[in-house]
Amino acid sequence: MRAVVLGIGNTILTDEAAGVRVVEALEKAYKVPANVLLIDGGTSGMEMIEDLSSLDFLIVVDVVKTGAAPGNVVRIAGEDIPVFFRNKLSPHQIGLSDVLASLELLDTMPREIIVLGVEPISLELGMEMTATVAARIPQLVAMAAGELAQRGYLLEALAETEA
Repeated sequence: MRAVVLGIGNTILTDEAAGVRVVEALEKAYKVPANVLLIDGGTSGMEMIEDLSSLDFLIVVDVVKTGAAPGNVVRIAGEDIPVFFRNKLSPHQIGLSDVLASLELLDTMPREIIVLGVEPISLELGMEMTATVAARIPQLVAMAAGELAQRGYLLEALAETEA
């Protein structure tokens, strides 16, 4: 059983950094088992194919535009996943949808995919997320850890002094 938590986003566009910040927080808060890979996908595209091939479980963490209130946290799964990737939020999603399409063509698509996200407030140039979105990072970290645990991937919480 192999799983990946993929945080995507651009760290110089304020709230767009949320996915990357969730992966960083997971790395600081948990010791992950060998069969779970945490990937800072940044704005990567096709170079992720090998890491995402033939997975049992893929969690994509990103900012999402669902029309909900800014700062709203969402979980997208099942039939809603293709809809999410059809509605582009930013250029990096074009790369991810291309990667997933390629994985499907190669018959190496992850068995299960979920998207955890937060509705952005700002995608302006800047190194700091808005306070509202930054405050959602711990919730997204807990959601990702919970999704993994539900499927038998047990993360070991690190002591406060180690985090």
